[in-house]
Amino acid sequence: MRCRFRGVPAARARRLRERARRAVRAALRAEGVRGPVEVSVLLADDATLQALNRTYRGKDRPTDVLAFPQDGRVLGDVVVSVERAAWQARRAGHPLEREVALLVAHGTLHLLGYDDQTHAGYRAMRAAQDRVLERMRFPGRRRARSP
Repeated sequence: MRCRFRGVPAARARRLRERARRAVRAALRAEGVRGPVEVSVLLADDATLQALNRTYRGKDRPTDVLAFPQDGRVLGDVVVSVERAAWQARRAGHPLEREVALLVAHGTLHLLGYDDQTHAGYRAMRAAQDRVLERMRFPGRRRARSP
C-alpha cells in the first residue's frame, strides 16, 4: 500500500500514515481479500478534494473521501481530506486517527464494490465499516449522514 500526503503538515502526516495502512489492511481482511493487491491512499487538504470532486463528480465543494476504483490487482486510489476529517472528528467527539481510519476504510470498501447511494447500500456500508473499526479496536459508531 502506498500512502502519500498533500497539504498535510509533516508531523500530522507521520501520525496518520500507519493508521491509514492499518485501515486498508483491516478492510481487506474483513472482506476476505487474499493475495497481493494494491491500494493507494492520499491524505490531502480540502482544496485537493474540492478540485477532484469538481473534476470527477461535477460537485464544486470539498468532501471527506473519494475513491477511484481500478481493475485487477490494483484496486484503486482513496483520497481523504484531513481537514474535513479533523472537523468531523471534533464534531463526533473522537480522535482524528479514528476518523481517518473510518474514511480510509470507507474508501477501501468503495474500491471493493460497496455503494452507499441507496438505503440498503448505506446500511451494508455502515455494517462493513463497523467490522473494520472493530478489527482496529476502535469501538462504537460515529454519527453519520444517511444517503
